[in-house]
Amino acid sequence: MCKGKEAVDGLADRGTQAAALAGADRVRCRIQELAEELARAEEQVSRLVIAREEVTRVLEQPAVAELPAGSAGESRTASPIGAVAVPPWQEGADASVLPRAYQDLLEAAADAGRPLRAREFAAATGLPTEKAKVEGLRSKLRLLAGRGWLAPAPGGLYTLADYTGKTPEPGR
Repeated sequence: MCKGKEAVDGLADRGTQAAALAGADRVRCRIQELAEELARAEEQVSRLVIAREEVTRVLEQPAVAELPAGSAGESRTASPIGAVAVPPWQEGADASVLPRAYQDLLEAAADAGRPLRAREFAAATGLPTEKAKVEGLRSKLRLLAGRGWLAPAPGGLYTLADYTGKTPEPGR
């Protein structure tokens, strides 16, 4: 009778051992998954640290850019993060100091000879005239008006600004 019980106990031990081995394998797999997840997280942290250091370095540098010839020869502070800079209009400056997209808007205003709506500016410069695209263009027109390159007219229209008979000449 004891002999039979020992045989059953031996089988139970083998089943317990197999279950324990299976459990150990599951834990090893989970450890491997966690190690991979940890490596990805550490890589992301490393990239964020480098990005923060680069942004800090760029923002701490004094940024001075020269205006192109014909702009009264003055220097201005440039944007350290690459934003489009539209300088205020000043006596002696021409549109060549502006980024090309803004020069195109001034050329469209000059060619029209009358105040235009944002959608008309879009059509004149070959840009899409969908509402979403025109809204982006409208913000450029507001910026040009705010900096003195264009003059707002009633009804959401914009035209070239007139400075005592002097109109900013569109760039080439």
